[in-house]
Amino acid sequence: MTDITLSIDGKTIAVPQGASILDACRTLEIDTPTLCFTETLEPAYACRACVVEVGPGALIPACARQVEEGMEVSTASERVIRSRRMVFELLGSATNLERADDDILRWNDSLGATKDRFGLPTKARERTAPHPGHHSPARAGDAESIQEPVKIEDDLYVRDYSACILCFRCVDACGEQHQNTFAIATAGRGFNARISTEFDFALPDSACVYCGNCIAVCPTGALVGKIQWDLRLEGQWNPSRQETKRSVCGYCGVGCNLEITTQDGRIVEVGSPADHDVTLGNLCIKGRFGWQFVYADE
Repeated sequence: MTDITLSIDGKTIAVPQGASILDACRTLEIDTPTLCFTETLEPAYACRACVVEVGPGALIPACARQVEEGMEVSTASERVIRSRRMVFELLGSATNLERADDDILRWNDSLGATKDRFGLPTKARERTAPHPGHHSPARAGDAESIQEPVKIEDDLYVRDYSACILCFRCVDACGEQHQNTFAIATAGRGFNARISTEFDFALPDSACVYCGNCIAVCPTGALVGKIQWDLRLEGQWNPSRQETKRSVCGYCGVGCNLEITTQDGRIVEVGSPADHDVTLGNLCIKGRFGWQFVYADE
């Protein structure tokens, strides 16, 4: 395959033809924010957090644009930083990012994003928003009318759409890219756009098969395991006391790898490594949630 030579932040690099600018940035170990992008799904092109500047042209998402010979890319220009900061500020003004991935929180801090710039001031937000453990916080410009209760309909996982950033990862993971269940879709338009089951059915009445693959790709904690949710409410969720080890699921002969996370010696979460060629981070309901027998009395 022919290599393409380009310049990123003044550094020359050669990458395979067909690679994206994001691929090239990561080859150079340039820390590039991504929200809707994940290695196991096709790019959704939804968030614009990874924008870069190519020559004198418009800002473009690095995950969407393939490299071209002689391309000159800037990832740290004033325009790029201002645009990325605005993305994080707009999200922070309308959503709860407290449970977001460490990378998202780090990018938010490094960009100097201030959620109050577009939303309600912090004190006003606290006055108008219901308890964060049970309801969505106020959205920018509409502190009281847009409230959605946390959805707890089973003992497996929780849907708290106050943290949803509409990255569409869960939709793609539930759809044709992974599970092919199509239990999750986007409902509404504009400011009313939201993630929902078909016809907004309760989760047990929907097409959901409880594989939990949507949890695995959610970057903000909008979809989270029930055990983690309960421990967070109790103030007991503590990653510094957690340990993750790899094992192999014993329910069938596929050979799915498991990442078993324990805290203080007890299992709190089971996932699968995204780089495993069998699972690509996916599991079935038994592999992800069927481990309670470990603690059965008989």
